[in-house]
Amino acid sequence: MNYVTNTNSCVTHSAQKEPNFVQIFLLKILTMKSTFTILAFLSLIVAFSLTSCGPGKKLVDSRARVARLQQDSANTHSQLGDCYGQVKVLNMEKASLQDENEIARQNLKSLNTQSKMTIADQAMRLQNLQNLIQSQKDVMNNLKNSVADALLNYTSDELSVYIKDGKVYVSLQEKLLFKSGSDVVDPKGKEALKTLAQVINSTKDISVMIEGHTDNVPIKTKTFKDNWDLSTARATSIVRILTIDFGFDSNRITASGRGSFYPVKTNETAEGRAGNRRTEVILSPDLKELFKILEQ
Repeated sequence: MNYVTNTNSCVTHSAQKEPNFVQIFLLKILTMKSTFTILAFLSLIVAFSLTSCGPGKKLVDSRARVARLQQDSANTHSQLGDCYGQVKVLNMEKASLQDENEIARQNLKSLNTQSKMTIADQAMRLQNLQNLIQSQKDVMNNLKNSVADALLNYTSDELSVYIKDGKVYVSLQEKLLFKSGSDVVDPKGKEALKTLAQVINSTKDISVMIEGHTDNVPIKTKTFKDNWDLSTARATSIVRILTIDFGFDSNRITASGRGSFYPVKTNETAEGRAGNRRTEVILSPDLKELFKILEQ
């Protein structure tokens, strides 16, 4: 009776709350009279408790699988970001190649247009070019002969006339034109320039360059700082005589000075230095027609 009374007391006390599964199960055990039965049910309770204390194997495996999936997802996102970067670079390279292809296409189009020139057209162009070159050679040879004939009264140590690189050179020595260290042209030199002007004034389609040259002996006076200064002043004096005194076209003539930096003989001897002290009148053909043919 006491046992039952205690049980009822426990039940009464716990009735304040909703009985859970374990409480119900214990109550049933306590009401059982067989010791064997009680022990059997206690074993079941222990086994149930051990089973329910922690997560099951399936739950652990599921959690591990979830962790692996999350890591795979992170790796995939990282690889996807790298792919986006590579795609961006490839798109830029593609745009650059498209620009290059367009340039190449335009060049090819231009070449195709140029290639339409027939063999006969090319032969005609070549013949015109050869004729013009020969014509320029003839003009220069005739000009050289005319200048040489006009200046025939002057000796070789005063002046010389020759052709170089398709141009006519009239090399006038210092002794014919100037006193040492001066840019004032002597009367005899001025007479030679007058004769030269008569020839070049009657020759069309040529340009004239006056180049002054000295030896390598330094010079420094109140008028000239150095040989370069002297050579330029001498060239300018001749330009003024040819244009102002003898009427040569100012648009076709240029003055320049090269000092001692373009010798034609050695500066180790007096004779060589005398040969380097010169002023050259360079007559060049007009090449405009030649360039027109080359640009076709």
